[in-house]
Amino acid sequence: MTIQYDDKGKYYTDVIRKAPIKAYMQTSLHLIYGEIHIRESERIKDELDRDELFLAITDATIYSLDKKPLYKTKFLAVCKEQIIWVLPDDDYIEGFSEMSG
Repeated sequence: MTIQYDDKGKYYTDVIRKAPIKAYMQTSLHLIYGEIHIRESERIKDELDRDELFLAITDATIYSLDKKPLYKTKFLAVCKEQIIWVLPDDDYIEGFSEMSG
């Protein structure tokens, strides 16, 4: 890890701090519920707009389109081109609440 200081004593590192945001994510074949990690003080959209091809999801549950759980995993990389929509868990969707519990 590299640490640099400026004249005022402020330091800069190459470590990027991210915060986990629980969210639902729809692909053409599955619904995914898990944590998207976004940079502090940024939005989910900012993370989706980055040049990286994949989006990392942790503590993910993958559901069929009829809401039946198929898989659980600690880590999942989703190709951004396959994402139809993303919804933070703090936004309410009728009928989804039983999936996150």
